[in-house]
Amino acid sequence: MKRASLLPAGIPIGIASLAAFATAMIGGTITDLGPWYDSLIKPDFTPPRPVFPIAWTTIFALCAIAGVSAWRAAKDSRTSDTVIGLFALNGFLNILWSLMFFRMQRPDWAFWELCVLWCSIAVLIVYCGRLSRLAGLLLLPYIGWVTVAGALNWEIVRLNAPFG
Repeated sequence: MKRASLLPAGIPIGIASLAAFATAMIGGTITDLGPWYDSLIKPDFTPPRPVFPIAWTTIFALCAIAGVSAWRAAKDSRTSDTVIGLFALNGFLNILWSLMFFRMQRPDWAFWELCVLWCSIAVLIVYCGRLSRLAGLLLLPYIGWVTVAGALNWEIVRLNAPFG
């Protein structure tokens, strides 16, 4: 019997919500929009600051729903464990980007790490999408936003290099 059928319905969404919230809080704590960031030359297509928390809150909520949808659709424990592992890796990569960009002040390193993050989102979309079409669709705004973030990151590197 699969573990998903043994849990009350609210437990997986509660756990996924806590994981998304923890990832967002750690990333937010690392993000420093102080003098260093303000001094960077940014491209004209940089969204206004209030857009970022709105976008990330929406993305993390969609990720939690997608994760639960894929996890519940998994046919066996190995598949459900893989879903959890892929989301955990992705959360780690998300936090690592904030650490590199804001705390280490290395947008150049952060850009290359963001490429790995982008690939992890693509893997999530494909893997989870095979289990649950809804899960795959809910992750599309995430890869879209990280694509825009990648373009912003690249332009910040191009406009402000060298770093370190």
